[in-house]
Amino acid sequence: MSSRPRAAWPLVAVFTAGYLAAYLLPTIVGRLSVHLGLSTAQAGLVGSALLLSSATAGFTLAGRVEAYGPQRPARIGLVLAMAGYGCAALADSVPLVVMGAVTGGFGSGTATAVAASGIAAQRDPHRTSSLGLLSVSATAGALYLTIPHLGGGHRLPFASIALVALLVWPATARLGDAARSGPAAPATGRLPHRRSGLVLAGGMLVWSMAQNALWGVSSRIGVAQAGLSEVSVGAVFAAALGAGLLGVMGAGALGAKLGRAVPIGLGTVIIAASIVLSSSAGNLGSFATGEILWNTVYPVVLSYLIGLAASLDVRGRWAVLAGSASSVGVACGPVLGSVLSEQAGYPVMGLVLGAVTLLVATPITAVALHTGGRPLVPGSVRRRGGAPAALLAVTTGAVPGAVPRLGAPEQAVAEISLPALRRRRPVRNAFRTAGPSGGAGQSGGAGQSNAYASTSDR
Repeated sequence: MSSRPRAAWPLVAVFTAGYLAAYLLPTIVGRLSVHLGLSTAQAGLVGSALLLSSATAGFTLAGRVEAYGPQRPARIGLVLAMAGYGCAALADSVPLVVMGAVTGGFGSGTATAVAASGIAAQRDPHRTSSLGLLSVSATAGALYLTIPHLGGGHRLPFASIALVALLVWPATARLGDAARSGPAAPATGRLPHRRSGLVLAGGMLVWSMAQNALWGVSSRIGVAQAGLSEVSVGAVFAAALGAGLLGVMGAGALGAKLGRAVPIGLGTVIIAASIVLSSSAGNLGSFATGEILWNTVYPVVLSYLIGLAASLDVRGRWAVLAGSASSVGVACGPVLGSVLSEQAGYPVMGLVLGAVTLLVATPITAVALHTGGRPLVPGSVRRRGGAPAALLAVTTGAVPGAVPRLGAPEQAVAEISLPALRRRRPVRNAFRTAGPSGGAGQSGGAGQSNAYASTSDR
């Protein structure tokens, strides 16, 4: 993406269109099971195929959105979403529904990849990701309040996602078109924070799989185990997503005051307890409590995870890769939940998923601690991501405000590349110390900070 941050609202709109299918997964799986005669496991497989297609699009576009420009892939993704989900809504045969769901899933993943890359280029990735989750939660909550009263079988959820993609289309005009004089090429360069990024991507895969294993069968738990009607289950989901809105707004207001490790670690522990409570619910009270508590904390933790992935690489490559890994987990979730619930029952399924969620809390919290920024102390040198840069902090004689305070978060230093010189390479003598004086060879006085420009010939 461009180094200049763009307006956030087009990214939020595209993010909403891309994420909505995952939020509507319970009603999609439930209605496929009831109205197309599929078993719970078969309906879960259809949902998994949709989300695996979405993850495939993310892996395909990782590091390439910058080369193609955000507008073109976003529009292609929205067209695929409209065509695929529209076909699934109009079809009565299972193969056509599956084909439409897979095509629409690829479109959703494409839109999400564009949004994730754009979010990483924002000055505050966490704030933008929080706005995106706020928007998709509000949209899904409104649909959960509306769909149960309209009937329509499996058609209405798919048609709703296609309609949202159509409504988001005008926002792509504000994404900008990265027209280039030469042929497009994918972003190059080594991925920064490779080990932390891989741990985070793997952790998000398992974390998302555990969440969506329950989310994919939540409607069945409410109907079959808690004895609720579809309207009551829809009302509970709408209330839960409404609570999620409050959680996301709270996370946006909190920002980085507590860092990322505390919200991710503590929030994941609360999620694990909520999964156990919801899966063992036998009445409206326990089911609603578990779902509302879970959906309040889930988007909060997810917003910090998305912001953490975006902070690892300003080009958005880790944001897309970690988001795609999360989509793989989301895709495997319905199958895992269906198999566990059929073989061992809902309460045992909840215990297993809760234990897995607790186990994965440790590595993702460790990544948040490791990459959250070390205190900047006098003489500290930063060499992250392979960029040859150093920042010398001094304690005396500096201009007020020019040097960060002791303990302030470490600041990123961008690498500046200069065109290669034709005749000879630059030498150290060609550079002079930076300072207020105009003499070429004059050095700074006592306590004055000196910095040498770093160049790399290409």
